[in-house]
Amino acid sequence: MKNYSHINDLKNLQETVQEAISLKNNELQFESLGKGKTICLLFFNNSLRTRLSTQKAAQNLGMNTIVMNFDSEGWQLEFEDGVVMNQNKSEHVKEAAKVVSQYCDIVAIRAFAGLVDKEKDETELVLSSFIKYATVPVVNLESSIGHPLQALADAITLEEYKVSHKPKVVLSWAPHSKALPHAVVNSFIDMMLLQEADFVITHPVGYELNPKIVKNSKVEYNQEKAFENADFIYVKNWSSYNDYGKIVSQDENWMITSHKMEHTNNAKFMHCLPVRRNVVVSDKVIDSENSLVIEQANNRTYSAQIVLKKILETLK
Repeated sequence: MKNYSHINDLKNLQETVQEAISLKNNELQFESLGKGKTICLLFFNNSLRTRLSTQKAAQNLGMNTIVMNFDSEGWQLEFEDGVVMNQNKSEHVKEAAKVVSQYCDIVAIRAFAGLVDKEKDETELVLSSFIKYATVPVVNLESSIGHPLQALADAITLEEYKVSHKPKVVLSWAPHSKALPHAVVNSFIDMMLLQEADFVITHPVGYELNPKIVKNSKVEYNQEKAFENADFIYVKNWSSYNDYGKIVSQDENWMITSHKMEHTNNAKFMHCLPVRRNVVVSDKVIDSENSLVIEQANNRTYSAQIVLKKILETLK
């Protein structure tokens, strides 16, 4: 595996999940694999789980880690070609990516969507530029339209807690005070399309996602109907895709409550975090024994570790 920018970069999702679970049971078993290797984590946006879990994953493999937060520690990079750089951009990615590549063996990038220009966001300008100009493998730590490490962690969690061969998994929109990007839900859908599951997406009218990603997934506009007999409820807010980046509704009735969870098959509750309590989900649900949010966060280490392991094996 040269780069990890999408869940489909994995040859086989199910095999990778099983490898990650095995790794989780003995997280230091490949501690010598990354000896003498360095990963550079470049953050163009803030992070908690992604930074800490990826750094721990690299250290479990014996790697050195370098972290740089561009929003506070670096100058702005230029990503467009052919521009006259006489404004506020100090360095072009063409040089920056090659320079960074000299300092590390893998570079990992986090750069969110701007939620202003759909076409620009969908070009994945920051991530794609580093993939184009870096001379080392690139890992996506969340980009404009995808978060494949989160999706892999979610796949690990689903595998660990499913009680049937073909569980019913529901992805539900919930209200939020801010306009949020589509990266997590896009990658979750990509991942679910590779699963043997009864998969349903539920959201209010106006929150339809990119049809090229949703494909033939079932969409249900009645949340409680969607929840019927569900084994997993995965909750996430996202802004409008068609009216790009806008909040078209903040319907509080879509918050996840214990009453709604009663419609399910004693479903497990999932959320990638951070989450706004009593806006997205009630305290009673997230604090219940069926909540898997902490387990999901833990699996972020092993999703990153199995991806880094696969990349390191190509660098021997």
